[in-house]
Amino acid sequence: MSVDNQLSAFDIAIENITWLYAEDDLPWVIGYSGGKDSTAVLQLVWTAVANVPKAKRTKKIYVISTDTLVENPIVAAWVVESLKRINEVASDLNLGITAHRLTPKVEDRFWVNLIGKGYPAPRPKFRWCTSRLKISASTDFLRNVVSTRGEAILFLGTRSAESNARKKVMARHLGSTRSLLSKNSDPRLDRVWIFPPIADWSNDDVWEYLVTTDNPWGHSNQALFELYKGATPDAECPLVVDSNTPSCGDSRFGCYVCTMVDKDKSLSAMIKNDEDKKWMIPLSRFRDEKLPTTNDTHLRDFRRMHRGIDKMVRTGEISLIPGPYKQSYREALLKDLLTAQVDIQRSLNENLTDFELISFEELREIRRIWVQEKCELEDSLPAIYLEVTGTQFPDQTRLSNVPFSSDDLMLLKQICASEDDPENMQYQMLREMLTIEQSYRNASRRVGIYDQVLRCAKQHAIKTREEAIAWKALTLNEQERHLVGEHIPAFDFPQNLAEEEGVSEQGNLR
Repeated sequence: MSVDNQLSAFDIAIENITWLYAEDDLPWVIGYSGGKDSTAVLQLVWTAVANVPKAKRTKKIYVISTDTLVENPIVAAWVVESLKRINEVASDLNLGITAHRLTPKVEDRFWVNLIGKGYPAPRPKFRWCTSRLKISASTDFLRNVVSTRGEAILFLGTRSAESNARKKVMARHLGSTRSLLSKNSDPRLDRVWIFPPIADWSNDDVWEYLVTTDNPWGHSNQALFELYKGATPDAECPLVVDSNTPSCGDSRFGCYVCTMVDKDKSLSAMIKNDEDKKWMIPLSRFRDEKLPTTNDTHLRDFRRMHRGIDKMVRTGEISLIPGPYKQSYREALLKDLLTAQVDIQRSLNENLTDFELISFEELREIRRIWVQEKCELEDSLPAIYLEVTGTQFPDQTRLSNVPFSSDDLMLLKQICASEDDPENMQYQMLREMLTIEQSYRNASRRVGIYDQVLRCAKQHAIKTREEAIAWKALTLNEQERHLVGEHIPAFDFPQNLAEEEGVSEQGNLR
């Protein structure tokens, strides 16, 4: 594109925004990630609004940036500083623009789900992170804005030139009854119109606009260019507002823990090319070594999160759908993460003295999940925290009312230890039964306690993965039995569980 045509394209974008501004008083929301595309969109909006007479600047414009709290730390610091400057300068100029940093609810955060609940590292067939870390926060904000005015317009930096996949996604938004605007594919946001002002721009268009136009809120576009320099030629991590939007795994900058790609090329490039960024090596190492997405069955419970056992039959074999990370691996992950945090804090430069990998708020929630939801009465988090950091965990509140010390539990575990129970199922069962009993201790009526105890016994009746596979073989339907053939494992089924599941003592379906 020639310079004249490119400038004309810039002018047209500003004219469209100016016309849209005067059309109605609907609030605008600008998705801002701090990257090149969203920066270009915000600059265009800023320029258009600045040209409107002050008396007519009545529209509310919200700039939202979703921080997953596991973002590339260099980019995250850049965005935080940028949002601060946007608010300061926009307020001085009376533009009606306010910037908002959104974060996931505590229960949706990455470490709470991975280390607390035991969700495995995200993978293509279980991409649990995007909705929790990005979509929920932005959706809640947008719905709140819509609730006050009935409608809103969302500005996005999406471009059809980014990829064929992005082009197809944008095409699905078309079909609007309003000029310049497109429909939102998310039914929860059906009153939020979408406007991508740089939809037809190329990558070069974006950069030429940024390097030839001063950043109006005082954040250096040249510094942004240097941030991108030397990294892989992909798009920025966009504001994610629906499941069709590509994840950070397809982006230049994203979450340093992202396992949707084989390797975080941008983080690796930063570490390699800049001596001042080598403090991020523990981040790269943790992601590569501690978050496997294949061959991790041995790290996970053979039961699902609800403690049920689910099978899959393929290539003539029965296998189990693995569940959450085991207690031992979750504890190891926390220890390694805290170790990485301590190592980084020792080498931080002056600009990142407040940097942390995991917050106290998240640690407290993880501890609650372990003790109160998973009945892991050992309450090991404070001890891990003390071992790694050398300081006491800030919250010394006792979470369990079971009157047993860690030594008592260790003794119980030793008594329950058995070679035919490698997963310590008997110990886990007794530990949970103690919790159930204690919860009814002061109850005037103990209705329901026997049902809970029986359910607990059934959930721990099968001790090993091999036993679970043999049990699931008994429940094969005719089609699955044909696929597996005669190679069905033998299993001495526990009588009480067999009766409950509708299986006879001989192992046949009733």
